[in-house]
Parts: sequence; C-alpha cells; structure tokens
Amino acid sequence: MLDKNKIIFIVVFIFVVALGGYYWATNPTLFSSSQSRDPITGVRLPPPPVTTERSPNASLPMQNTVIYTDKGFSPNPLTIRKGATITFQNQSTHDMRPASDPHPTHTDYPTTGGCVGSTFDACRIIKPGGYWSFEFDIVGTWKYHNHLNPADTGTVIVVE
Repeated sequence: MLDKNKIIFIVVFIFVVALGGYYWATNPTLFSSSQSRDPITGVRLPPPPVTTERSPNASLPMQNTVIYTDKGFSPNPLTIRKGATITFQNQSTHDMRPASDPHPTHTDYPTTGGCVGSTFDACRIIKPGGYWSFEFDIVGTWKYHNHLNPADTGTVIVVE
C-alpha cells in the first residue's frame, strides 16, 4: 500500500511530465537541433546578424534578410547591390529549401555547381528556426522558390 507522500510524489511527477510534454509540443523548435550547421565540420553556426550593414556610398544594404513564414517569402521582391548577401530565415512551421527558378531544375541563376543546377540552391532542408545565406554576384532579376513548396516564390533584383 502506498503512503500519502508517495501518492503526492507520483501525482506531482505525472503533472510535471504532462506539463513538459505540452510545452514541448507547443514549442517544437525549442529542443530541436534545427539550427544551421557547417556542412563540413558539423559545428552549429551562429544566428545571422540582426543588424543591417550598408555598403559604402550606397542606399542599399550589403546584408539582407528574407523571412520565410507560412505565408511565403518577405520582402518580395527585394532589391540589393551586386555582391550583397541574403540570409533566408525559416520562421515558418515547415521545412524550406530556397532555390533558383525554375522548379525543379534551378538553372535561372547562371552559376553552375549546385546540387541540381545553379549555386543559388540551399541543397539542404532548412528546418524551422534555421537559415541559409547566399551572395548574389551577378546583376539581374532572379526568381526563386521553396523547392519543397514551389508555389512559394520570390524575386531578387541585383543592381550595380
């Protein structure tokens, strides 16, 4: 027969486990390892910078962020200077994989060597909370999409 202290302990233990399970279920990225990792060393990468770095004597930033949410990419379109980097942050509840149009060949951005076509392809799944960065070094208008949901599209306009 269980004494009163053991019963209280069991009830409290069950409550704490249930509360922890609820918290984890409603905050799935809290305990996940979805933070981006260096593909060679496997070391976790620091989050992308929050501040925006401006290019000298130019009105366009050199560091830019595109946020992916459950509603798609934003800002869209985004105009940047040649040589600027865009960090694609996944703030959605789904995985993403930014890649050059068209789907599925990813060949519009004219540099080859990516996993499918262009180098403008994350070539990996970006989990919620993760990010991927790409430097745009060719002037033009470059359309892209989420390879995992091709209806989600965006445009980057690169100027001199």
